[in-house]
Amino acid sequence: MSNFSLNQKRIVIIGGSSGIGFATAQQAVEQGAYVILAGRSQQKLEKAQELLGGANHAEIHTLNNQNEEELQAFFAKIGNFDHLFTPGASYVRGSIASPAEVAHSCFNAKFWPQYNAVKYAAPFLSKDGSIVLMSGAFGQRPLADGASYAACNGAIESLGKALAVELSPIRVNVISPGTIHTAFNWEGAAQEVRDESYRQYAKMNLVGRVGTAEEAAHTTLYLMTNGYTTGSTLFPDGGYIMR
Repeated sequence: MSNFSLNQKRIVIIGGSSGIGFATAQQAVEQGAYVILAGRSQQKLEKAQELLGGANHAEIHTLNNQNEEELQAFFAKIGNFDHLFTPGASYVRGSIASPAEVAHSCFNAKFWPQYNAVKYAAPFLSKDGSIVLMSGAFGQRPLADGASYAACNGAIESLGKALAVELSPIRVNVISPGTIHTAFNWEGAAQEVRDESYRQYAKMNLVGRVGTAEEAAHTTLYLMTNGYTTGSTLFPDGGYIMR
């Protein structure tokens, strides 16, 4: 078996019932991994487990990753594992004039949950394992309506570098996707609003289209399996940050 395989590895994905997290779980299971999915919706988790082939391939746990005590209890319960991926977040974006709750939402829902997840996961991670955090390409190429969101993504990328040093030999990297076609994007918006947003993003990058969850997941699995990559941020963004 190749050294670049996840065969017989235990992988924790917080936010693994849909989108990039679920696509990562699918590809990991195809390589022979056992995945541990955590998220807020028991119904979505059960559906994901079924699609992954049942309890022989995946276990599920309901978890509010914004609750530090729940994160601590979760990692104590599941025990030792090999890789951690933390894509789960829900937040809003707004200009510098936005109310405080908008400005704080990305840090509360995306930065601190990942920070705390690593804090409580680290004692249980294999020394030859890895952590993959998730930021977003908006942090490198911000638009005019998301100062705090851009700052949050930049903070996550810096966190990844700092943790790579602090937790060595455990590897820590960051995936920073552009817009990816998932049900999560613009949740609650009319389909025509979603479609127009996707069309506009396609004009902003080099490849002229929106990315897929499977493409982002492929990047995540690379970061898990390449043992010589740490402290890095990869951009599956279609060249968004280059234009």
